[in-house]
Amino acid sequence: MTKLSVNINKIATIRNARGAETPSVTEAAIKIQEFGGQGITIHPRPDERHITRKDVYDLKPLVYTEFNIEGNPHRPFIDMVLEVKPEQVTLVPDADDAITSNAGWDCEKNLDFLKSVIAEFKNAGIRTSIFLDPNPEMVKFAAETGTDRIELYTEAYARNYETDKEAAIKPYYETAVEATKYGLGINAGHDLSLDNLKYFADNIPNLLEVSIGHALISEALYLGLENTIQVYLKRLAKW
Repeated sequence: MTKLSVNINKIATIRNARGAETPSVTEAAIKIQEFGGQGITIHPRPDERHITRKDVYDLKPLVYTEFNIEGNPHRPFIDMVLEVKPEQVTLVPDADDAITSNAGWDCEKNLDFLKSVIAEFKNAGIRTSIFLDPNPEMVKFAAETGTDRIELYTEAYARNYETDKEAAIKPYYETAVEATKYGLGINAGHDLSLDNLKYFADNIPNLLEVSIGHALISEALYLGLENTIQVYLKRLAKW
């Protein structure tokens, strides 16, 4: 079964809007795991507009499923991850002022840099994943970085799902098949939702994990957090 890791950045965004501690990021992480979530994902950014450095350290002892920290591997981010030692670090090439992640790595262009960073994390016993666009030709360069997994950037799939879901998923399927040939694990995330998740999960081979935040937290406003997590788990179930 594909694991569901819940990105709690949006919880922090709501909290920060009032400048206090409600809603609690730590309590949300505890509840998500109690409700069946199989991982907690966070994406701290330099301006701390949602997840803060303090959140990263506060969450570490509370996450007993899988802790996944995403981010652009600038030196302060690298040092923080090496200190916290989550189960997984996901490297994302987003600009500091980006509203959200908007592209995968050009692994060919950044090969030497990624090799160096990934070696640091792997030497510390941290599993690595790198954000990747659905492009089978990029997979061989991703494999050369030494990463354990790739995370398929699914914004294009989500955008085109309603108009032509078969065409939307085709490059993702091809990239996943290529990644499997190279022995890479496959994660996915960005704009996956209750509407489009099942088709994606059913058609991507060897999908190990999805990271979902914005849609899940938004849907929880209507359905409740516990119920929403259960519905997502059902979408991922293989019968």
